[in-house]
Amino acid sequence: MRKIAAGAAVLGFVVSGLGATVACGQAKQGLPAPTEKRVIYPENVDAKTEIVEALASAAKTHRRVILVFGGNWCYDCHALDAAFRSAEIAPIVNKNFVVVHVNIGEYDKNLDLADKYDVPLKKGVPASAVLGSDGTLLYSQKQGEFESAKRISKEDVVAFLEKWKPGKS
Repeated sequence: MRKIAAGAAVLGFVVSGLGATVACGQAKQGLPAPTEKRVIYPENVDAKTEIVEALASAAKTHRRVILVFGGNWCYDCHALDAAFRSAEIAPIVNKNFVVVHVNIGEYDKNLDLADKYDVPLKKGVPASAVLGSDGTLLYSQKQGEFESAKRISKEDVVAFLEKWKPGKS
């Protein structure tokens, strides 16, 4: 079940209909490598409580919630986190979304939340879901649309965020 161990880390970040890796006849550049090792999935955090708090914050600030399932061992999770914090993307994230990192441990934690939000972890991580501020599931990754940090570009991440920001869908 652990595709990561086989060396085929699957980014699994969610983008409906944006899986192409070539645009305008030129190959897209993948996400840059993370420049620092961060703990983005703390061990002793109650993910259910974090989601409730994120939904309350999103409701007050008219944003949506992105759940990012993964683990600290996952290279692609760190690449996605770095992209979300980059100068180009952070303003879009911060204005429109509350991000919750849901720790799946070694595929043995918070599996009930992945099921609740219809996120198939067998496709790999990070795997994501977008929630309305009322908790309504708006989108969940189904097919591992982005297979790795090498194949997803910053432009793909921006397109995804633009598609799912409040008022767009």
